[in-house]
Amino acid sequence: MSIALRYAARSDVGLVRSNNQDSGYAGSHLLVVADGMGGHAGGDVASSVAIGRLAQLDSETPASDIVATLEESVLEANQEILRRARDEPQLRGLGTTITALLRAEGKFALAHIGDSRAYLLRAEETTQITKDHTFVQRLLDEGRLTEDEAERHPQRSVLMRVLGDVDADPELDLSLRPAHPGDRWMLCSDGLSGLVSLDTIDATLKEIEDPGECAEALIQLALKGGGPDNITCIIADVVDLDALPRGEEAPSSAPQIVGSAARNRHAPTTASGPAAKAAALTREEPEAPYEDDDFSEEEPPRRSLWPALVALTLLLALLGGLLWAGYAWSQRQYYVGTDGTHVVLYQGLAQDLGPISMSEPVEVTDVELEDLPEVTRQQVESSISASDRESAELIIERLELAASANQPPPVVSPAPSDAGGASDAGGREEEEAAGSGEMEPLPTSTDRGIPHPGQGEET
Repeated sequence: MSIALRYAARSDVGLVRSNNQDSGYAGSHLLVVADGMGGHAGGDVASSVAIGRLAQLDSETPASDIVATLEESVLEANQEILRRARDEPQLRGLGTTITALLRAEGKFALAHIGDSRAYLLRAEETTQITKDHTFVQRLLDEGRLTEDEAERHPQRSVLMRVLGDVDADPELDLSLRPAHPGDRWMLCSDGLSGLVSLDTIDATLKEIEDPGECAEALIQLALKGGGPDNITCIIADVVDLDALPRGEEAPSSAPQIVGSAARNRHAPTTASGPAAKAAALTREEPEAPYEDDDFSEEEPPRRSLWPALVALTLLLALLGGLLWAGYAWSQRQYYVGTDGTHVVLYQGLAQDLGPISMSEPVEVTDVELEDLPEVTRQQVESSISASDRESAELIIERLELAASANQPPPVVSPAPSDAGGASDAGGREEEEAAGSGEMEPLPTSTDRGIPHPGQGEET
């Protein structure tokens, strides 16, 4: 069995936008819809670059390699978009969706990212094949929204995955599908699927046989629904060449390129109709543009991921600033503690933040911990806070006095016998004074706010 495609591609700028950021390609082996984003020029460039790269696949490819071949080409297109964004600052933030079908023998490889869609009409039933990579679709998958709520959700077109200058390593949906004669495929941008229901798409695909007329009819329906976005549609029928009636010509293999990738990128490719005429009249009078609060000719906010990224960056910067300010404050604090044997002057806070030490030793003194009275030793082991370094050094001076006073008295030699009485009395008085352990008390709470580690102690 020999398979071919009978196809048509159509695109329209819509009733609101002044430029067409969609691109479409239909050929004998390749069908692609790309919906650009990123400002007045960025979307044009992104979708055009993607189509230009993928169009090279429109030829015979071994069926065993078509999925890998298609994936590789899409990722190459992404790298080209990233290069353009890097080399041309005015294009930063540009990106595009991709929904592409590559045919080889009797199989289709499908690659998809974003919210453009692929539908399949088979056996009188139309099915949406792709899943939107949007915020609302995620809420649907998690059961947090109903279908009716999703259709009215204000963020229904916020993209989570896309090619371009927002994700250097995009994740594609890839699959391999059989090409059945009689199948009808439709690829479209969200300018169509967002306004035309699945039931209406199903009825139109069944009723209109000619692919070109069917694509035009679907675009007319989107324009009648308001046409706030660019609209691109590709219809392709899978044909068994061996079963063609005698005298009927084989489908044309000439490629059709529409939208921003075409030479006349902003011209509509639909033939006629009231909505198309209304669109033309709107475009001829730029001094009185269609006003819509939800859409902008420069940058459609619904597609931009940058506001969220900027807000996240600012939040991280704020948290970093607060953490740094807290750390800087902690390093202006001092306390007196111990390393286990000596009294030590520390800079910082006595408390640790998990595995992170909030202090460091500044000076290890000659005061040994065991020389201090018991109560004073316990205070040092618990750490004594100081308001500044000067206060901490004063505390250390007091501890040195306490350690000296806590030492045993020196041995006194007896005086000669003739003066023994007086000498013994004097010696006893000196021994009693030295052995009492009395010292000048540490500063009270009114003296510079310094703790008083040895006040009131007796040994």
